[in-house]
Amino acid sequence: MIQAAQVASKFTLFTHHAKTFPDLVTALRNSMLRTGVFKDEKTAEEQVIQVLNFDVHLVKDFRGRRYIERVTECIPIKSKNPYTFEHRNEKTLEGKLDKFLDNATNYFTKITDKDNYKTSLSTITATALTFNESDISNTFKALNGVNLTINRSMKSDKWNTFCVPFDLTSEQIVATFDEGTEVRKYVGANGNVLTFAKATDIEAGTPYLIKPAT
Repeated sequence: MIQAAQVASKFTLFTHHAKTFPDLVTALRNSMLRTGVFKDEKTAEEQVIQVLNFDVHLVKDFRGRRYIERVTECIPIKSKNPYTFEHRNEKTLEGKLDKFLDNATNYFTKITDKDNYKTSLSTITATALTFNESDISNTFKALNGVNLTINRSMKSDKWNTFCVPFDLTSEQIVATFDEGTEVRKYVGANGNVLTFAKATDIEAGTPYLIKPAT
C-alpha cells in the first residue's frame, strides 16, 4: 500500500483501526520492517509519513452511524542540522577537534531524533441540542452530526406517544427501553379512529406509540 501510494497513483485511500495517528504510523512502520524491505526504523517511518497526508478519524454514535470526529494532517520534519563545521579550515588542532565534535554531535542527533513528523489537528465539534418535554416549542433546522438530548418522562407498561427526529433500530430500542418494549406505528385515521400497526424500528419524524418494558 505504501509503495502504491508513492508511485502508482495520484492519491490512495485506505481504512485502518488505529486509535491515534502515532499508532497508525507505528503500525505501518512495523509492517514494513516485518516484510524485510527495510532494516532501519527511522528509514521505514520516513517512507510512511511521506504517504500519510491526512488521517480522517470516524466515531460510531449510539445509532450505529459513523461521523468524522477529527482530521489530522501529517507534516514531515526536514532535517535542520546540516554538517557546516569544516574542520579542515581550522589552523589549530584544538579548533579542528572542536569542529569535528560539532559535526559528530549533529550526526548522532539526526540518528537518535525520533521526531520525523508533526501533526496539525482539526476537531469536528458536533452541535449540541436539548429537547425538554416542558418546553412549549421544540423547533430546529435540519442538521447532521448533532448530539441530541431528549428529556422526556415515560411510563413503563403504558402506551406513550413518541416522535423523534432520528431513526432507531430494533437493537437501539431494546438498548434504550429494555427487552419486551412494544412499538406501534401510526398508519392512518378514519374519522375519530387512529390506526397503529406493530413496528420493530422507529423512523424519524413519524408518530408512534411505545410501551417501555421498564
